[in-house]
Amino acid sequence: MSEYEQSLARMIVTLMSAQEQEWARVARVLHDEVGQIMSAVGLQLDVLRMDLRARCPDIEPRTAEIQLLLERAVQQVRDLSYELNPAVVEKAGLQFALERLIGRYRGKFSGSLRLMVDLAERVPPQIASAFYKIADQAVDNAVRHSQSSQIEVLVKPVQKSTVLEIRDQGVGFSAARMKDSAPGLGLLLMDYYASQASLDLEVITAPGEGTMVRVTHPGQPGQKFSISANSSRQ
Repeated sequence: MSEYEQSLARMIVTLMSAQEQEWARVARVLHDEVGQIMSAVGLQLDVLRMDLRARCPDIEPRTAEIQLLLERAVQQVRDLSYELNPAVVEKAGLQFALERLIGRYRGKFSGSLRLMVDLAERVPPQIASAFYKIADQAVDNAVRHSQSSQIEVLVKPVQKSTVLEIRDQGVGFSAARMKDSAPGLGLLLMDYYASQASLDLEVITAPGEGTMVRVTHPGQPGQKFSISANSSRQ
């Protein structure tokens, strides 16, 4: 990554961090205030139903229906709170965060979107956060550009390393041409997140043969970021 690209990535990440702080504030309001108020309303409805059961038998099924709708609304508020909270990885772990991420993208993708996590031990928080951010960018790129019918996200142990892979079977692109041109925003951010966490980032692709983004922790000294043709894809 050139000095200009590093500066651009830092500026973008700074803006995104400010946005994430605002999302975190909204998430706290949704979870701690709106969610609790709605739960309290549900309890009051339950009290009302019991108080009026004898005098007004018809009220029980009506209040039960209202409570069911309220429970759905509370769950939606909680789901939105989790999605907006950038600290979900630190609070709930990498697997849970990736499950939420995949669930969010399933609504935007008409094909198959699969997640497979095989972790022998807990991933350090800084590494887990970088994995999550890179997965977010890679899945977003695949959903928007790959034209693939299937996207897979895998986290697995390989020898003494932990590897994150995002694979698609889409249109791919020319690795040789990519090396001679400026990277797109998604790739720029993936490279930045990987460099900040001392991870190796490799993009394996070829026209018409799909793309795989592979992130390795701990990486091999000197490898860092590379783009290669699909012939080496495992």
